[in-house]
Amino acid sequence: MHPVLTVFWKEVTENLRDRRTIMNALVRAPLLGPLLFLVIFNVQINLLLKNADKPLPVPVVGAANAPNLVTALTQEGMVPEPAPENPVIAVRRQLDKVILVIPHDYAKYWKRGETATVRLVYDSSHRSSAQPVRRLRKMLISYARMTVVQRMLARGLSPNIVLPLIPENRNLATPQSRGALLFSILPYFIVMTTFLGGMYLAIDTTSGERERQSLEPLLSNPVARWSVLAGKLAATAFFALISLALGVIGFSVAGHFMDVRKLNIVLDLGVHFFLFTLLLMFPLVLLLSCLQTLVAAFAKSFREAVTYLSLLMFVLVFPSVLLAFIPVKARLWMYAIPLLGQQLGIMRLLRGHTPGALEIVVCLLGTVLAAAASFVVTMRAYDSERLAVSA
Repeated sequence: MHPVLTVFWKEVTENLRDRRTIMNALVRAPLLGPLLFLVIFNVQINLLLKNADKPLPVPVVGAANAPNLVTALTQEGMVPEPAPENPVIAVRRQLDKVILVIPHDYAKYWKRGETATVRLVYDSSHRSSAQPVRRLRKMLISYARMTVVQRMLARGLSPNIVLPLIPENRNLATPQSRGALLFSILPYFIVMTTFLGGMYLAIDTTSGERERQSLEPLLSNPVARWSVLAGKLAATAFFALISLALGVIGFSVAGHFMDVRKLNIVLDLGVHFFLFTLLLMFPLVLLLSCLQTLVAAFAKSFREAVTYLSLLMFVLVFPSVLLAFIPVKARLWMYAIPLLGQQLGIMRLLRGHTPGALEIVVCLLGTVLAAAASFVVTMRAYDSERLAVSA
């Protein structure tokens, strides 16, 4: 048997008997991402549905100054409530999300046909106030437009005078593309699942063996060290790939427990998504295995390697989190950058579009070259005599 296959089979069989590796690579890593994904987005979806459907309670200061306005807003879904003594303090203490203040001179300006002013007191630094403020402002704008039409008709004028242009919307977004916007952080969970799947095996096959004083005898055998390294990397990539496959299946199952259709969005994580995600992520699995093994080679103990690789994980997944909130127009050259290419490809799959053949080739080639470079650097670390000396 070839030395690479011998080392590969040795590492796989040994770690299949290790409960810690099995739990982390085949249970915790595949389940952690889907469970977090399910909990986070179910809470978010429930909040969106709850706030969109229920009446909007709003404390109103000076409701007697504009009874018609209050009545119209009530018909739109607002529920007037007694006003606090100090609206500013009430909002700052988060006792109320938004307060409507109607000045005492509102009626005077209204009767003259002049512009009357109302104030919305809120704190935009509190995320919970965003939707109530948006809903209340929409109600006020609707009431203002209706009043303009009534005033012009009363004067024998056509309302079209103040509406010389009406923009006609043609929204090309599909339910699936809207779902991609909401679930744009999914690639982060996929990368995290892949990283955790191979993390403990990379540690065990390097710093773990140094700590157990079994690495030095292994490297003393008359076998090329690149063969030893290749076998260890193959075992790490094998476990990471299984974790990735189980994780993507877990995300697909989690998607069935999300009530997304009430938001008129679609989350399609079927066979098509599964196959193309594995294809795009495969070279990244190789790259991550090399990087994890390289970092673990500098650690003298299992615990030290866990610390180093935990820091590496946050560094690697940071671009995925950043791109989830920053709009980026995809270019062909971006697919050649590891992590970025996978992020863009998975996002296209979420939107219901398959990446083009050229984009897939560029993504695979760019990440394979990065993995090859990482292998060379890791090989140099394995050639060092310091690695062979047990801690």
